[in-house]
Amino acid sequence: MPAISFEFFPPKTDEQRAQLDRAAQTLKAHAPDYVSVTFGAGGSTLSYTGDTVARLDRRHGLAVAPHLSCMGGTRAEIAALLDGYRAAGYRRIVALRGDLPSGMASPGDFRYAAELVAFIREHSGAHFHIEVAAYPEIHPQAEDALRDLGHFKAKVDAGADGAITQYFFNPDAYFRFVDDVRRLGVTVPIVPGIMPITNFSQLKRFSDACGAEIPRWIVKRMQAHGDDADAIRALGAEVVAQLCRRLLEGGAPGLHFYTLNRARATQAVLAQLH
Repeated sequence: MPAISFEFFPPKTDEQRAQLDRAAQTLKAHAPDYVSVTFGAGGSTLSYTGDTVARLDRRHGLAVAPHLSCMGGTRAEIAALLDGYRAAGYRRIVALRGDLPSGMASPGDFRYAAELVAFIREHSGAHFHIEVAAYPEIHPQAEDALRDLGHFKAKVDAGADGAITQYFFNPDAYFRFVDDVRRLGVTVPIVPGIMPITNFSQLKRFSDACGAEIPRWIVKRMQAHGDDADAIRALGAEVVAQLCRRLLEGGAPGLHFYTLNRARATQAVLAQLH
């Protein structure tokens, strides 16, 4: 199997914590390189990421990578988080610009992920392996495709060690993106982010919001199953496993699964890859 990693988000209730524990317990059988935990920006949710990372590390014995976001964090707050993560023995960070949470007036001390990456390097030296985000289908807020590539290169030049992409369903978008950044002199590994398909209407909402395109043939095949949840799950696993095979055969260095804190759909894809 190629190198794989999983993304989780911080649970907020006991029920959600139990669900996370079940997913982590199941998925750790696949020996992931690491698991990442998304960033809760603004106020008390800053602590949710740290709590969840500690839970996955101590309770489940997983190598962890906390997400760090520019949004809502002062230099002092980010420095304190970095010091805490270093003291806990974590070696990997996912550094993102993030979105300004509703109701927050100030974006914090960093405007762009490249500034955050530069600060992590300045503050912590080479201690952390830093992953950044990549957008094969172009960041939804990018002015144009060329500037988007320039923003990505700036993050790598600032000290990123690798990248994880936004999810996508068109492998050619990934291969074209990798070719484009290689021409700019970027050599770091670019790992495709994979979104297993469980609930198609939810996926469509996500995709409209983040600019990920669902090819028409997938939409039409999904619509043909109507409300048949089992048929949609089976088709979703087949479509995503096929995507993963194409990516790996084309040279992708690994796979990063967006689990949404559930194991079943990711398991179904991985079962087809063995």
